Amino acid sequence: MLTLNPSDLTTTELQNYLQYAIAPRPICFVSTIDKQGNVNLSPFSFFNLFSINPPICIFSPSRRVRDNTTKHSLENILEVPECVINVVNYNMVRQTSLASVEYPKGINEFIKAGFTPLASELVKPPRVAESPVQMECIIKQVIPLGEHAGAGNLVMAEIKRIHIREDILSDSGGIDQEKIDLVARLGGDWYCRASDNLFKVEKPVRTLGIGVDSIPAVIRNSHILSGNNLGQLGNVEDLPSDEEIEFFKSDFELKLILDSTIGDSTNRERELHQYAKKLLEAGKVIEAWKVLLM
Repeated sequence: MLTLNPSDLTTTELQNYLQYAIAPRPICFVSTIDKQGNVNLSPFSFFNLFSINPPICIFSPSRRVRDNTTKHSLENILEVPECVINVVNYNMVRQTSLASVEYPKGINEFIKAGFTPLASELVKPPRVAESPVQMECIIKQVIPLGEHAGAGNLVMAEIKRIHIREDILSDSGGIDQEKIDLVARLGGDWYCRASDNLFKVEKPVRTLGIGVDSIPAVIRNSHILSGNNLGQLGNVEDLPSDEEIEFFKSDFELKLILDSTIGDSTNRERELHQYAKKLLEAGKVIEAWKVLLM
């Protein structure tokens, strides 16, 4: 394993390692305005949601690694403590990247990147019409993290109004994770498109799972089941009863395995674990437990 001390690396080297490793990162596409009314629009990938009540997002305009200068977005926020955080999806990602170009102060990135400004209702900076979700924010606090090149400035933005395009809503009225089609930043020139690889993981807080440590050793040490599989098995509150296991013997594929491996415990264990893995990958956790406990 490669072991590194941050103090032994140049800022650029450290930046590359960290931005490739700590990813994907959501994109804060923030519009700001200065006292003279000049609008700035810029993306930041040092960004996330940090509180629901009150609703707080934090993003960090870092000092430029190249020359230790500060970004116009930060300068604007210190003058006019308001912003709009515009969510970035796949349809606008290349224009968003173009808005990151370091144009001279006073140049409007809405125009340069071809975005449509929408008047906000509560704050002075405009919203990005093309963004599927736009959040009007007031700045609660700015915390400088250092004075050297690459140092961040934590901007705490409280969300005061949320605008959501109706075409990304589900039938129940919430945001549809596939329709919103989010993108995220990785290292270098790399991005990812979330809708290409969506999957669900049941939240363990909904149940008091038995935990991986309670899984019998012969299952826990399986050469077939993965760590993800063990996590699924450990996220059940109760194991199936002997009656439920016995009843499941009528399952066609299970019956084939049991009949074909009579007297062959090694192959039976392997095939049962393979079948359980198939069930787990289909989200059938209780059925997988029934197979494993045969």
